[in-house]
Amino acid sequence: MSTPRKGLVRVGGIAAGLLEETPSGYRFTYDPGYLASPDAVSVSLTLPLRSEPYVSTFLFPFFEGLLAEGSLRALQSRLHKIDLEDGFGLLLKTAASDVIGCVTVEPASGA
Repeated sequence: MSTPRKGLVRVGGIAAGLLEETPSGYRFTYDPGYLASPDAVSVSLTLPLRSEPYVSTFLFPFFEGLLAEGSLRALQSRLHKIDLEDGFGLLLKTAASDVIGCVTVEPASGA
């Protein structure tokens, strides 16, 4: 694997955490400043607020759920030249604005 990819996760436009690709899978960590806010809400019911990172061998189902499905996913894959099975790559390319709900994911700067 080359340099691990990272995505800045925003809730309602506010930086909430970092989603990272690791050698063994994925890690999601809430930003300490976000956790300290009295207005902080969890990214999803399956990722409640906490300071410890969440670790998974596969892309967390919540983030996978932000992706298009079927023919639209295939079209996005072709347009962006990203492997159809590369959910994280598609997430970084398409989930900055074209998602339903208040959670977005964009490539983290410096990543």
